[in-house]
Amino acid sequence: MARKATKAATRKAVTGENGEAESAAARQRRIQAGVDADDRRRPDGKNKGAVQLGARKYPEPPFPRQHLPKPGMESSVEPRPMYDAPYYIGSRKLDGKVALITGGDSGIGRAVAVLFAREGADVAIAYLTEQGDAEATMAAVEAEGRRCILISGDVSNRQHCRNAVARTVKELGGLDILVNNAAFQVHSAKFEDLTPDHFDATLKTNLYGYFHMAQAAVEHMKPGSAIINTGSVTGIDGSRELVDYSMTKGGIHAFTRALSGNLLARGIRVNCVAPGPVWTPLNPSEKEAADVSEFGAKTPMKRPAQPEEIAPAYVFLASSHCSSYITGEILPIIGGY
Repeated sequence: MARKATKAATRKAVTGENGEAESAAARQRRIQAGVDADDRRRPDGKNKGAVQLGARKYPEPPFPRQHLPKPGMESSVEPRPMYDAPYYIGSRKLDGKVALITGGDSGIGRAVAVLFAREGADVAIAYLTEQGDAEATMAAVEAEGRRCILISGDVSNRQHCRNAVARTVKELGGLDILVNNAAFQVHSAKFEDLTPDHFDATLKTNLYGYFHMAQAAVEHMKPGSAIINTGSVTGIDGSRELVDYSMTKGGIHAFTRALSGNLLARGIRVNCVAPGPVWTPLNPSEKEAADVSEFGAKTPMKRPAQPEEIAPAYVFLASSHCSSYITGEILPIIGGY
């Protein structure tokens, strides 16, 4: 009798467990059915358009096919990069400061120059040969009520960097902020086709240029000054057709961290902004026309950033009101993961 009672109890327990299991499975099927219904109403389960979260709508792929000669003129890019940030209101974060921006004639550099001026800084623009772009940037800075000077030359040349800093100090009265932003980028689909000349041009512009300019600048910088380097997501993730460029951007990230430690005791902060795809002359002068048309389409936001979306990060890192406890940091701005 005891054995029969035990078997009956076991059957009851198993039946109870099976009932709970069936109930759990039924619940999972109900949840699945609800999600399936949602998916049918939105077949691919995704937002087809580019993500627009700014104060105004930004261009999205496909863009007109275009391939520009180096170094790339912003005035030739279609559509024109958006840099003026009309909804950004300055609040004197950089009052009385002097900034030197390499590659400041166009792209991110131009947008940074405009916002620095809006925050109260005078600006020196260092550029290669893009005179028309540089003059347009100068006009935009002066429209903000600040002084601007233009300095043409090659940042890979050490003496040019020293001269650029000396001119800035002499004509604008000092140097508080250095933005290392000038860059050379050209793809090489096959690694063996990356020539020593190509490799050398990338390293000399992207690494030597940052080194020469920073070394010249720190001689004039006082406590509270800042150096901001432009890195790249390629320096984090790499890019198979930009081996040399990725290498330099990773080097810039390491340079930022190392230099920040070296200069901290002197009161100079060093940080880095690492953008993803940004609509500037750099890419239409680097990529083939078909690739330019789809530039930025593979980001989570399905579009490249516009320069005015990146520039506020430079204001943040330049201003001791905003980032006095921040140095040696790499700030990726890549449109989501």
